[in-house]
Order: sequence, then C-alpha cells, then structure tokens
Amino acid sequence: MRCPKCGSRDDKVIDSRQSRDSSSIRRRRECLTCKYRFTTYEEIERSDLRVVKRNRTHEPFDRRKLTASIAKAFEKRSTSLITLEDMVDEIVHELETSGREIPSSAIGAKVLEKLRGIDEVAYLRYASVYQRFQDVDQFVDAIHTLGRRVKPNTLQRELFPPETAENPAGESRNLAINKNHGRV
Repeated sequence: MRCPKCGSRDDKVIDSRQSRDSSSIRRRRECLTCKYRFTTYEEIERSDLRVVKRNRTHEPFDRRKLTASIAKAFEKRSTSLITLEDMVDEIVHELETSGREIPSSAIGAKVLEKLRGIDEVAYLRYASVYQRFQDVDQFVDAIHTLGRRVKPNTLQRELFPPETAENPAGESRNLAINKNHGRV
C-alpha cells in the first residue's frame, strides 16, 4: 500500500478485523517512514453483473439503484436501515450466484419475495411500480396474493361502525346503505 500522506510503500498492519457481514476485511496500517496511520479495506473481487432490461438492453448492475428503489418502498415506514442493508446484501449475494447476466424481472421477483416477509405495505408499493399497476383492481389482486382477503361485512363494519354519536340506531343505517347500494 502507498501511504496517502508521504507516498512511501513501506507500512505495517497494526490491526485486522472482519466487517459486520464478513464480506470484507478492515486493516489499520502505519507508514514506517512518516508514522501516519490509515485504514484500508480488502474484499473479494466480484465479477461484473449485467442487468437485462425489459427492452432487452444491457446495463451494469448498480447496487445503489437497487437500494434506492427498495428504500423508496420503505419510505415513511418503521423499518431500520440495517434491515434494508441486510436485505440488499442477501439479494446481491443471490444474484452473484445466479450468473453474469440477470433479467430485471428476476431482480424484481427477489425484491418482492424479501419485502413480502418484512413489510406488506412496502411490498405493495414496490409491486405497484415493478408490475406497472394501471388501476385499483390490480392493487386489490396484489392484496389478495398477500392472503389478506377483506370480507364485505368486515369492510362495512370498519366504514360504518354499529353505534356512533351520529348514528345511534347503528345496524338500521347499515342495512339501509346495503339496500340502497345493493351491497351485502
């Protein structure tokens, strides 16, 4: 290593530690010429991944782009940055074992798989962009795939509680609404 202060190539390693995810090694070094201390990181050189887009063009895989798209899905949610980074690490590791060229659809599917187990709202946000939802029916279908089927009676109770200050009769108002709109 070349010293960043004096340019000398003579140094010694003072301390070595693995990163938290064991993907790199942090080395603390000291220049033997000027005694300046500096830090270096050593990691495995990875093959260049290429993403095959929907229009069949190719572009280099960009971890920052993946992280930003997932972070957008988690926006205003109570998910920690560590959870986000761990998720991205898992996805990148899976992609690296898949081959050198990865279809963007495979990346999106992996993200959805991970989001489904972490945060259902983030899952729906990401799915709406990734799957290009055009109308509300596609959102409803995505909710159904999560296994959260909303029963009409449950939805009715949430929208019109049986007894409120404005509606002391409760059930009769709900029945009237059902008769007027044909809802069950």
